Amino acid sequence: MSAVEAGTGAGRPSRLLGAVFAGNPGAVMARSWTATKTTNWLVVVSGFLEPVLYLLSLGVGLGKLIGTVDTGGQHISYAAFIAPALLATSAMNGAVMDSTFNVFFKLNFGKLYEGMLATPLGPLDVALGEIMMALLRGALYGLAFLGVMWAVGLNLSWTALLAFPALLIIAFGFASLGMGVVSFMKTFTQLDWIFFVLLPMFLLSSTFFPITVYPRPVQLVIECLPLWHGIELVRGLTTGVITTALLWHVLYYAGMIAVGLVLTTTRLKALFLK
Repeated sequence: MSAVEAGTGAGRPSRLLGAVFAGNPGAVMARSWTATKTTNWLVVVSGFLEPVLYLLSLGVGLGKLIGTVDTGGQHISYAAFIAPALLATSAMNGAVMDSTFNVFFKLNFGKLYEGMLATPLGPLDVALGEIMMALLRGALYGLAFLGVMWAVGLNLSWTALLAFPALLIIAFGFASLGMGVVSFMKTFTQLDWIFFVLLPMFLLSSTFFPITVYPRPVQLVIECLPLWHGIELVRGLTTGVITTALLWHVLYYAGMIAVGLVLTTTRLKALFLK
């Protein structure tokens, strides 16, 4: 018996959400977790190595030439400056890879969601279950990299303990929106657009240098990017530069999560519950 079949009796549908939610996203997550453990674990582990290599090559190597960076009036080493950015990026990458590429295969080739929605599960159960799995992957990437930061002394304040909840918010935001966006894609070549968006965002979102190096019009564009908000949130927590701006970053992700959940649920309902 599959995880979906075993779990369809659990939970109660919400009266407000009606047919879109049966109250059992855990069944969908359990199925995805089982598949990841048995077939995809090496791919998941390899995703952790990229930010570590960036940290060693740029933060440690290039950092010796750059010296310190001014962040909110506090001068910190270059490694301590880029480490929280790579931490936020780790959470983003884990969540995006799971909620886009894996979901794309299930939507267009595995046809798994058609079977799931033939059970009492609703589209919101499927959306939340897959997003929870993507959230777990992003959290694992972030937690592992956070451990590396602790080991080499790049967490400069006790508030770095709050970085892990921040990573969950970041991963949740990217996972919910990513699943909704990928539901519009029909071919593998369209997946290239994900990298087309992620790579410039990664390079520009104050990852390797302060946003102040750009002209003000460019800064305004960057401040609209979700990764920039994630990096600034994590950087403030790990360096101890706590300001009211951190709350706005959290609110940005709250809106991103809400939009992503509505978009994903609407798309699954349109695709499979016609």
